[in-house]
Amino acid sequence: MTPTASRDLLRPLSVGPVVIDPPLILAPMAGYTNHPFRLLCREQGAGLVCTEFVSSHGLTRRMKNTWVIVDVQDDERPVSAQIFGADPAVMADAARLLEDTGVDLIDINMGCWVPKVSRTGAGAALLRSPESASAVMRAVVNAVSVPVTVKIRMGWTGQHLTGIDIARLAEAAGIRLITIHARPATRGLEGSADWDYIARLKQSVSILVVGNGDVKQPEDALRMFQHTGCDGVMIGRAALGNPWIFRRCLSYLQTGDPGPEPDGAARRAMAARHYRLALAEGEEAVVVREMRAHLAHYLKGFPGAAALRDRLMHLTSADAVLDALQANTLP
Repeated sequence: MTPTASRDLLRPLSVGPVVIDPPLILAPMAGYTNHPFRLLCREQGAGLVCTEFVSSHGLTRRMKNTWVIVDVQDDERPVSAQIFGADPAVMADAARLLEDTGVDLIDINMGCWVPKVSRTGAGAALLRSPESASAVMRAVVNAVSVPVTVKIRMGWTGQHLTGIDIARLAEAAGIRLITIHARPATRGLEGSADWDYIARLKQSVSILVVGNGDVKQPEDALRMFQHTGCDGVMIGRAALGNPWIFRRCLSYLQTGDPGPEPDGAARRAMAARHYRLALAEGEEAVVVREMRAHLAHYLKGFPGAAALRDRLMHLTSADAVLDALQANTLP
């Protein structure tokens, strides 16, 4: 494909008044997509970032730990807040509260398969009941004026692929964009994503469709666009410790050259900046604990990374972590 043809894939997505440019999106990921990480991904080229998912009940009950997750900032816009729940009335109330905070988009989670969520009838469990899914989507759309989107999977099991039916119901309900993770819920993250299913779903609706699953390198983003005809690409796990993936995907789609992989110095510098951003917003003890997961992703793929990573996992002060990250020589 020529660079000109590749650039055609990068058409900005208009979701109501919200413009997603480029159409490369950071997936919502529990425990990871807080404000500091979202900001880094926006700076590195993501056209839209998403909060961690939050419970609709937690929002309506004004639970502090829930509201912290959806505390969005102007420096990261556009940003989508993702909510989950199975009660249409509670979901509608939660959406109204979110709208009052000024979020750009509200996304309904119908893709989470973990028992903590699915056993309540929420998340991917809604794929087992198209009627319930439709009721939730209609309730949220009718409750707010900001655009509403939904993230789904192919179905609950490989034998019951309801994703296309849900997508049609989403369009009928007034959903403006649908993201499809191309695995059944019961598969979790195992096996390969079925991009053929994304292509079939895209042909089944007229609303915007974003593909998700197995985009690990810039070349994968191009292949997903070409293979599925999707309007945008969502990247999740491949962005962890690697916010550069968005810039590199954009470069590859524009020029055919993704540019170099970040080296060890770049990874350590980005990890240190991420750490400082987190410290500016949270208590040191919490940051030290929660940033370990991010550091484990940053510190890989370069000489001495494993030793440095192991060392940082045992440090208990932020100063010690930053000193180790910024040391001139690796341990």
